[in-house]
Amino acid sequence: MTALISGVSNFVNKIAVDVIKPPLVFTAEKNAIVGLLIIGALIATFKWQKIKKLNKREVIYLLLIGIIGGSLPFYLFFTGLSQIPAINGAIINKTLVIWVAILAIPFLKEKMSPLLMIAVAFLFYANLIIGGFAKFQFSQGELFVLMATILWAVEHVLAKKILPHVDPDIVTAARMGFGSLILLGAAAVVAPVALVKGFMPTSTQFFWMAATVVLLLGYVTTWYRALKFAPVTVVASVLVSATLITNVLSAIFVTHAWSLDLGIQAFFTVAGIVILWIAVTRTKTNSNSKLSAA
Repeated sequence: MTALISGVSNFVNKIAVDVIKPPLVFTAEKNAIVGLLIIGALIATFKWQKIKKLNKREVIYLLLIGIIGGSLPFYLFFTGLSQIPAINGAIINKTLVIWVAILAIPFLKEKMSPLLMIAVAFLFYANLIIGGFAKFQFSQGELFVLMATILWAVEHVLAKKILPHVDPDIVTAARMGFGSLILLGAAAVVAPVALVKGFMPTSTQFFWMAATVVLLLGYVTTWYRALKFAPVTVVASVLVSATLITNVLSAIFVTHAWSLDLGIQAFFTVAGIVILWIAVTRTKTNSNSKLSAA
C-alpha cells in the first residue's frame, strides 16, 4: 500500500511543487496539516494517553525522528525536485534501499540473504532502465534529493528501534508534528510573505495541496505500520517498486505513450517483488523451524 501511494505521490508532488511555491512553504504547510490530522486522530482514539507512558529514551528517539525524518529532508527533497526531472528524483530516492541496508546491518543486526539481494538488484535495475544515470548532471537539485534520501534512511533505523514498543500513530505524530514546526519556523524566516499567502491559496493550489496532504497522510500511516511488522530492509525494498507506478501515470497523463523500456521495467519490478516475497517467506520458514527445534 505504501509503495502504491508513494508512486502516485511522486507524480502528484512534481506537479504540486511547480504550482505552490516556494518548495519550503509548500512542504511546511502540507506537513503541518498532516501533523494536525494525525494529532486529531490520537485525541479522538484516546491514544494520546499512551504518550504519558513513554520513557526518556523513547522521547529522545521521537524528537530525532521529527528532526531527521520530518523536517530537513522534506525541504531538501522538494527543493531538489523543483530543480530536476521527476524521473531523476525518483531514481535517487529509490537508492534508499542501499542506504537502509548499509545502516540496518550494523545497527539493527539485520541480514540480507542472497535471494533478498537478488530481489533488491532486480528492483533497483528496474529503476535504472528508464533514463539511468546517463541523464544525471550531478546538479545541486540531485545532491539535495540524495541528502534527503540518506536522512530518511537514518530515520528508518531510528523508527525501527522504537516501533516495537511505541504505537505507530504516536511515531507518525512526532515525525509530522515536530518536523512541521521546524519547517514552519524556517519558512517564517526565509519566506514570510509566501507563507502567509500560502494560507490563502487559489482554487488550483488548494486542489493540489489537498491531494498531497491525503497522499502524505496515507503514506506515513501505512509506512510506519509496515516498519513495525517487517524488517527495515524488506520495507525499503518494496518501496522501490513505487517508481513503476509513477512512470505508468506519466505514460498515461504526460507522454501518452508506452515504450519498450517501460515494459522491461515492469517485468523486472514484478520479478523483483516475487523474488522478494519468496526470500521473506523462506526466512520466516527457517526461523519457525529453528524455533520449533529449540
